[in-house]
Amino acid sequence: MSHPRILLQLDTDSICSSFDSVVAIDSQVDHLLQYSAVSVDNVIGLVHGAMFTRGPDQLKNTAIFVGGSNVSAGEVLVSKISSMFFGPLRVSVMLDSNGANTTAAAAVLCAAKHIDLATCQALVLGGTGPVGQRVARLVLRQGGRVVLSSRSPDRAAEACVAIAANQNLDGRLKAMGVQSGDSLNNALGQADVVFACGAAGVTLLDGPSLASATSIKVAIDLNAVPPAGISGIGITDKAVVRGNRTDYGAIGVGGLKMKIHRASIASLFQANDKVLDAEEIFEVGLRL
Repeated sequence: MSHPRILLQLDTDSICSSFDSVVAIDSQVDHLLQYSAVSVDNVIGLVHGAMFTRGPDQLKNTAIFVGGSNVSAGEVLVSKISSMFFGPLRVSVMLDSNGANTTAAAAVLCAAKHIDLATCQALVLGGTGPVGQRVARLVLRQGGRVVLSSRSPDRAAEACVAIAANQNLDGRLKAMGVQSGDSLNNALGQADVVFACGAAGVTLLDGPSLASATSIKVAIDLNAVPPAGISGIGITDKAVVRGNRTDYGAIGVGGLKMKIHRASIASLFQANDKVLDAEEIFEVGLRL
């Protein structure tokens, strides 16, 4: 007898995300169990309940989704959950706090429709946040080069150190502090694709600077709150061609993000040993 598919939604916030709940239901989960204010201090019983109530041959029908607005808290929670598994007693886990993983995967896959990621140079604006760091990770994983920018040179450098930890990137990742228009224009002049991943409502790149950067083939703005992160890109732009450049806005990327989110949840129930972070979620998107 096949057991129904149960998804535990573990949210680090005080109220579970209704967005994540709706997507889980649309992913044809049979039962959704929602828990809020989940932390490393209270997660043990929840994970044990998922591990010990079904036999190993049926554990693939139980899975865990970690969400909430705090990406760092989500990462810590996934690490704690993974440390509790042993032998065949484990369930698959997906991390998508604040939608960072599915958003980054969708953005990079949109870019991949128009450029070769293995040979590209990417400029990631607002790169020290969770989405920016994941965009950088995904481009680097495909063989591309990345300049990761921030208004703070120190924060940019720290983010690059974290991304490069335990891997040899052969100089393909560089930090840049945007302290002047000249430094930004120089980086734009060498880039094939620019991603704006900064805080909501902050313009990171003005229209004239983008227009003068003739090497840019793809521009992607992930800011959904006015003003735009990249001036001149509309929130609903989806593969809009402007001269030699193709533009995407946040909603233009959002359709693919939703498909990736649903497909990633569905994939959790194919086996009981998956841990889906940005790289694994990107691979799900590649198969769509």
